[in-house]
Amino acid sequence: MIPAKTARMLTRYNTWSNKVWFDALAALPPGEDVKERKSLFKNMVHTMNHNYIIDLIWQAHLEGRDHGMTARNSAESPTLAEWWAKQQAIDLWYEQWSDKQTDETLADRRPVVLIGGNRVVMSLAEMLLHLYHHTAYHRGFVGDMLYQVPGCRPPVTDLPVFLREAPQNY
Repeated sequence: MIPAKTARMLTRYNTWSNKVWFDALAALPPGEDVKERKSLFKNMVHTMNHNYIIDLIWQAHLEGRDHGMTARNSAESPTLAEWWAKQQAIDLWYEQWSDKQTDETLADRRPVVLIGGNRVVMSLAEMLLHLYHHTAYHRGFVGDMLYQVPGCRPPVTDLPVFLREAPQNY
């Protein structure tokens, strides 16, 4: 199980990573962020929006309530600015949520109904770990799409880079 301090670190690492990825997408030539590509979510912003939608779903699970969603992404891709505004708000929620957690609360196990109806019982810590790994996985899709833009490379958001560059106030 992860301790509360690690949970706080993970939420801040995720916030920092989202900002680094936003900056990378904002620096692209106009239209490249929403250009249709051969990828599951068709473009970079819609892929990042998928992570946002999953953040909302797991927020509901962490709060012990129904998320009411039937899909893992919105039907249409938002603009980069629209996605970023929503992502910043949910990132702040996760940081504030993690600040309230203790080692004991993170061990609390809850039933979860996944999209599609499958059920599992998970601790709050397991939910947070799943969420972070899921997000990192799909950022990799965006990284692959960035290689398709001439002269672009994905940003580096490895944990050692975060620990070196970001304030350690958790």
